[in-house]
Amino acid sequence: MEVLISDVGMKAIGAALAIGMSAMAAAIAEKDIGAAAVGAMAEKEELFVKGLIMTVLPETIVLFGFVIAYLILG
Repeated sequence: MEVLISDVGMKAIGAALAIGMSAMAAAIAEKDIGAAAVGAMAEKEELFVKGLIMTVLPETIVLFGFVIAYLILG
């Protein structure tokens, strides 16, 4: 019995993997940076802005995942 996977299905799987894996990578990075930022802010309150900026930076990984998914499906 031969199983055929359509071209559209393979593109959908690739796009889902691009978004899903980039979102998981961003979550792991954000977790580590957030824990370090909270520890730093506990010692010096003036590090709040730097900690906030560093916590938001991993979100660009997800944006790259969206771009790759768009290129795959486009």
